[in-house]
Amino acid sequence: MTSHSLPRRSLLAGAAGLTAAAALPLTAGPARAAAPRHHPANWPAPEPYGLADNRVDLWPREDNSFVLPLELRPRDRERGSVWMRDTYVNCFVVDGRPLYVATGTTRVPGLEAAGPWNDGIFVWLAPSLAGPWRLADTSRIRPDAEKGKVWSPEFVTENRPGRTVVAPWQEYWYDDRFGKRGQVWAPELHYFHGSWYLVACMGDHSRKVGSFLLKSEGGVAGPYRLIEGNLDKPFGDPVAGGPAFIEPGAYHHIDGGLYTGDGKVRLVLHNNLYADFRDDMEDIVPSTGLPLFQQAPYTPEPYLEGAHVFKHEGKYYLVHAAWDRTSAQADGSTRHAYDPPGPGRVQYQYNAIAAVADRFEGPYSQRWTAGVGAGHNNFFTDHRGRLWATFFRNPNFGYWADPSRIAQSAVPGVVRLEWTGPTGSRLYVARRRNASGRP
Repeated sequence: MTSHSLPRRSLLAGAAGLTAAAALPLTAGPARAAAPRHHPANWPAPEPYGLADNRVDLWPREDNSFVLPLELRPRDRERGSVWMRDTYVNCFVVDGRPLYVATGTTRVPGLEAAGPWNDGIFVWLAPSLAGPWRLADTSRIRPDAEKGKVWSPEFVTENRPGRTVVAPWQEYWYDDRFGKRGQVWAPELHYFHGSWYLVACMGDHSRKVGSFLLKSEGGVAGPYRLIEGNLDKPFGDPVAGGPAFIEPGAYHHIDGGLYTGDGKVRLVLHNNLYADFRDDMEDIVPSTGLPLFQQAPYTPEPYLEGAHVFKHEGKYYLVHAAWDRTSAQADGSTRHAYDPPGPGRVQYQYNAIAAVADRFEGPYSQRWTAGVGAGHNNFFTDHRGRLWATFFRNPNFGYWADPSRIAQSAVPGVVRLEWTGPTGSRLYVARRRNASGRP
């Protein structure tokens, strides 16, 4: 089996995008984006540094985005769509044909969120962004299990000497406060070096909280096993953070992602760390004391999540999720800013912010708002070289938590991206155009 891994991250957009995606051919080589005659311009960043850009042009809208029509599981039929956070979509060319993959954080029937436990990682596959999107066929691996579920803490019974599927720190456990505990968050699926890999995170209710890597011993549906470096713990060192109910020393770096460019495979951890993988992909180097990206932080720096790096046209884009918090200014107007929590500050939108550099490590430019409500996403390139990002509409707080909108939250969405060219070097959610074709 041969493959080309397309540049790592991208979003889909719009009803128009859906129609175009449906017409995509089913065979392709490596993606090559045609150079546009004109590039859109950068928008001046709001000042002072740290203010959020909330213009409607940066929202996923009907003209630039759509929700993926993923095959429904029995649990999804009442809602009519898949409940998903941390939506991840990517495209790989395998044996000369594009293969689109989708996954994310999901919940179990009867719970409103993906906690205090959920039941693992599901994967969907399609020949194009428009679909048809089918659950991965896991029937040969687990004939009696739910279709499409490729990993779960409940698979601990599959552990064998020399082959660990679920480590002790990933197993379900119980306490008097929450009952059943343990969930997996923010999975990503990657294909390189002839193998499929899943990187994901055990969430806040787990015995240990942090990121880990699974390797398939078969195809995209698995079966998957845990790599050696995660048999005892997540990646990196324990750190301060997380809710008070997390046991001391259990919290590690969350939201792990993979960068697979430049002949290297790298782990990216929230919100400022990275590491190289060993050649055998069984651990990172160094395993502790991880290096930091060179960033231009806000003052003060808020809590950031969902970090990943995407390379496009020789530039590196470091993307984070950050809350746009609103507050009242002295003149009565509303301030939108990436502020830490504080009196009078209200969570409004979970945004994607980005910065650009000439090197993976940085130094990175000042950040800009790349997408409103598109936080905790990934960027990727489709097999025709078009740029996309994912989104999910955060149901916990803010705009999408409003009772009038909550039914439209937690979705597997994709939105089109635009590049401002070699001079501007920015990626934005595709903005609206005026008659001249310019933003």
